[in-house]
Amino acid sequence: MSAKTSVSNPNETRSAPATGGSNIATRLIAVACVIAMLYFGRAFFVTLISAVIITFILQPFVLWFMKMKLPRSIASFLVCSIFVLLVYFSGLGLATQATGLIDDLPGYGQKLGELIDGAADRLSDLERSMSQLMPKKLQDTQQPVPEVQKKGRRTRIPTPPPVDPNAPTPVQEVRIQAERSPLLSFLYARIETIYSVALMASFVPFLVYFMLSWSDHIQRAFLSLFDEKDRVVASRSMESVAVMARAYMAGNFVLGLILALLSTIFFMLLRLPYPLLVGPLSGFLSLVPYIGLPLALVPPVLSGLPVYSNLGAYLIITGGVGTLHLFALNLLYPKIVGARVHLNPLAVTVALMFWGLIWGGIGLVLAVPIVAGIKAVCDNVAAWKPYGRLLGD
Repeated sequence: MSAKTSVSNPNETRSAPATGGSNIATRLIAVACVIAMLYFGRAFFVTLISAVIITFILQPFVLWFMKMKLPRSIASFLVCSIFVLLVYFSGLGLATQATGLIDDLPGYGQKLGELIDGAADRLSDLERSMSQLMPKKLQDTQQPVPEVQKKGRRTRIPTPPPVDPNAPTPVQEVRIQAERSPLLSFLYARIETIYSVALMASFVPFLVYFMLSWSDHIQRAFLSLFDEKDRVVASRSMESVAVMARAYMAGNFVLGLILALLSTIFFMLLRLPYPLLVGPLSGFLSLVPYIGLPLALVPPVLSGLPVYSNLGAYLIITGGVGTLHLFALNLLYPKIVGARVHLNPLAVTVALMFWGLIWGGIGLVLAVPIVAGIKAVCDNVAAWKPYGRLLGD
């Protein structure tokens, strides 16, 4: 009997690693499928997550209107209408400034061409001066070999292709290319992407309205998916995610308004063109994690091209934008936003790399609230609390 048991036990122990390996392979395949789904369905997921975050932000305003004895549907409609009007008038003001900027695009292109030509001339001068400093043995003294025309051979001249009388002449082609601005060329090249983004963005107001008006029903239906003992944990997790998203987005919005106001005043003092457009763009771009400062410098530098030609003016712009960025990042951000998120820098960096790779620029904006929401859920589930501590500060 002992011999039989000694033979059967090793077979049982050999099958255990195979089962563990298959579980790991299954998990890796599942993770790969989730990443592929997030990548190929990024338009859908970005729209849905953006609508959820906006819903969390607008929820207190709906509750405030409901305290005035208004039904939830009417209160949700009023809040969504006010939000859409604010976005519309803000966009209208920016579009008014952008119209003049589009008219001045040929001047910007000419100025950029002059700067590029000047930089190329300086590089060529630097190359010639460096070649003169080299020893004479290393200098290239070879003269170009003149081409010798060989005689006595018949060369067959190719027949030119037939000319289409309706085809535009080279002068007309140059004129057509000159009439199309760089912005229109950019739009034509990415018309499909712009259409898909605009189509998904058009669903956001409707999603927000239905999420606000059906909030009680959605919450009851969601909690019914769990057992009675787990409903308290699920409800607490939902509330933690809502509070975190509300605090994070509201804090960033207030901080962006402060930076936009200070940047607009600074650009007005420098007499930059279109300060009402450049200031808000620079202020809100400064809030993008880790790459906010370079992005915040792009609008004022491009706006100053037709006005300034010396390097000192751009150094002043860089110093002013950098000072505002450091002031907001080191003094205002920890008090307004950082105290409500509690994420460590490593988790934020990895999240920015992952979501930026999956979703591009919008992934950099949504990376922190997504990871903060995951941490809020982990902090309320007993089995996931170690992961919450891993992400926390």
